Amino acid sequence: MISKILNFLKKTYVIIILFFVVWMIFFDTNSALMHFELNQKIKKLESQKNYYKKEIKKDKASIKEIESDSGIEKYAREKLFMKKENEEIFLIEFDTIDN
Repeated sequence: MISKILNFLKKTYVIIILFFVVWMIFFDTNSALMHFELNQKIKKLESQKNYYKKEIKKDKASIKEIESDSGIEKYAREKLFMKKENEEIFLIEFDTIDN
């Protein structure tokens, strides 16, 4: 009789523990699946953060270059295609298509 009660209790505990584990893995708001998804988002955001940090460094370098008078002139000529009075500019475009 005692062995039957012990077997029943063992089965009950096993069922309860299995139910708890399944609940925690799949259905809980802090489930393992949710943690996995959040970790993936964190990795993606960290890679974006690194990308933007590199872009900020590039922009700071170009701003530092532009701060001088010769830098402003160089930027205006190269990027904005501006020119001085009585000056002609020739843009040379290379054909990249091989024949």
